[in-house]
Amino acid sequence: MEQKEQIGKITLDYSKYPGEDFYCDGAVEDELLALVKELSPVEYGKAIEEKKSWPVLYHLSPLRENIIEWIPMKKDAKVLEVGSGCGAITGALARKAGSVTCVDLSKKRSLINAYRHSECDNVTIHVGNFKDIEPDLDTDYDDICLIGVFEYGQSYMGGDTPYEDFLKILLRHLKEGGRLIMAIENKYGLKYFAGCREDHLGTYFSGIENYMAGGGVRTFGRKGLEQIFQSVGVSEYHFYYPYPDYKFMTSVYSDVYLPGKGELSNNLRNFDRDRMVLFDEKNAFDGISGEGLFPVFSNSFLVVLGGDLDTRYVKYSNDRAPEYAIRTEILRNAKGEKSVRKYPLTGQAEEHVRQMPLAYKNLVERYRGGSLSINPCELIEGPEGVCAEFVFEEGIPLSELMDGCLERDDLEGFHRYFREYVERIGYHSEYPVADFDLIFSNILVDGDKWTLIDYEWTFGKPIETKELAFRAIYCYILENEKREKLDLEWILEELQITEEDAEHYREQERDFQSFVTGKRMSMAQIRDLIGGRLMVPQKWIDRYKDSESVNRVQIYEDRGMGYSEDTSYFVKEAYQGENRIEFELSVSGDVRMLRIDPAMDSCMVKIRELTFNGVAVPLEKRKVMITNGKVAKPAEKDVSVYQPSIVFPTTDPNVNLDLTALERQGENTLYVCMEVVRLPLGMAQDMAGAVKKLI
Repeated sequence: MEQKEQIGKITLDYSKYPGEDFYCDGAVEDELLALVKELSPVEYGKAIEEKKSWPVLYHLSPLRENIIEWIPMKKDAKVLEVGSGCGAITGALARKAGSVTCVDLSKKRSLINAYRHSECDNVTIHVGNFKDIEPDLDTDYDDICLIGVFEYGQSYMGGDTPYEDFLKILLRHLKEGGRLIMAIENKYGLKYFAGCREDHLGTYFSGIENYMAGGGVRTFGRKGLEQIFQSVGVSEYHFYYPYPDYKFMTSVYSDVYLPGKGELSNNLRNFDRDRMVLFDEKNAFDGISGEGLFPVFSNSFLVVLGGDLDTRYVKYSNDRAPEYAIRTEILRNAKGEKSVRKYPLTGQAEEHVRQMPLAYKNLVERYRGGSLSINPCELIEGPEGVCAEFVFEEGIPLSELMDGCLERDDLEGFHRYFREYVERIGYHSEYPVADFDLIFSNILVDGDKWTLIDYEWTFGKPIETKELAFRAIYCYILENEKREKLDLEWILEELQITEEDAEHYREQERDFQSFVTGKRMSMAQIRDLIGGRLMVPQKWIDRYKDSESVNRVQIYEDRGMGYSEDTSYFVKEAYQGENRIEFELSVSGDVRMLRIDPAMDSCMVKIRELTFNGVAVPLEKRKVMITNGKVAKPAEKDVSVYQPSIVFPTTDPNVNLDLTALERQGENTLYVCMEVVRLPLGMAQDMAGAVKKLI
């Protein structure tokens, strides 16, 4: 085959390609290749929503670039990307650096990468095994990127110390003063304890159990990575903590800026497979963060081997329309002081950022003489483009103070904060300037000083105070289900808002979110669209906890005097598991009617087999079987295999058999086999109402 191929402006080098792809995801890669040939990058978002496919989301989402986009690189930087795959971050590197050299084992994936970035004239892709290509690579790279690659070191290298050997080889290709940038899952990430499957193996608790079942992939805890770094002589390295993980990172923390209470609430990220929900990760993260343990339980690591970065914290707001996509950073300046900067992520968003200093000036005028301070902002034109810089304010978010009141059941304290909030934000309410996003978390409290720190959604018109306050409460409750204990009636009365007003404001909020996102789906909506199931074992436990009292079969016998509780009895071990009933009874010849209660709860029952003295009971005859449930008419025409399904919209289900219609003896044998599925009473009532055809 030809040793080189040109796709647009990108060169693919096949000189070390073995002639076939040893790693392939099959037809999905053909689908991805067709998509990138047909669509421009701006159309990927629509394709993700239409395809409803995890591989399409994973490989084509622009949010994949977040993990690397924030890291400063020189315009003439020389970058090596090992394991470039379908090019999730190649485009971001090509925009930031002078040249990008990619290495990947798969020809198909490299073609996908080339077609989606065909306009990049500074990218070369080497296709083949890293060990074969490595001797030909340069030794003066400014940056080497391993994004989701280091965990495969054993597959790349083999041997007894594959990860150490892999790192040693890579470091030989780094120039003096260069950096190696690694993103990898944390084997002790909180999501794995909470019930997510291990990302690579798809099994539960594999990393936590130290990969006892084997497999060719290994992730590490922080200490494990540090031991590898130190064993190869790396003494300078810096850990960062992508959240929720490095794949679709929305924020990244550092050892000098760790998350505070209430920040980590976006934890349901099971796009690719089912997961359990063993506990509330947000509440767990709050406790972990409060004790300084977040670096231990972060779901992912981003490690920079080499010099430290000035950036301390990053938050991405690019799950939006392009004209509002921004990046927020907390960083230290040359004096060691912290500041906050907001950068546009697209050319369209530059105007949005340029409006922020104007919003500051207008809000200062609005609240002059009042008791709400506005965080100063100025526009900076620098080598990285325009940004809005804010003072780093100290204080406690108002939302955190209000949460504290709720946790202590101090509703009076909560009400005081809320009333003070309304008073402070309502100053000069007639002024033709208002920040629509005056939510509690955007206000820092430091003693008597209340400071508005984020006001990007400031509009040149007055907005009623009660509307702003209602939106703040509405967003506050949506963020955390524990806040639902608030009495919304008190809020409406306090703000003098009618139910019609409230519904109008909710509709406005939906319109605003649509305005901000450009009608694109959020990642939460995409998860609901293509994500796996959420399984809550606590519900199973609660369900089984009462099984002993509910999963019981009670028998009543009528010898001509009717049924009686006193003479009824329970069949021991009738339940063969949670859903199956199977037992055999001896029935006296003087029993005229026999009643079977299959459970002590609303349920659905399918009678698999019911025989009397070895002969099938003719359940299709109305006079033989009488029940207080709804019986669906069977689809089968052959009554010899008749197995009725009965929905019981009652907690006292029963099936009555008229034994006088059967051939009785002095002693008789009744055999029963049923399947029972317990149902919530409301669901059983709905199902029974839908059953129209009865026997």
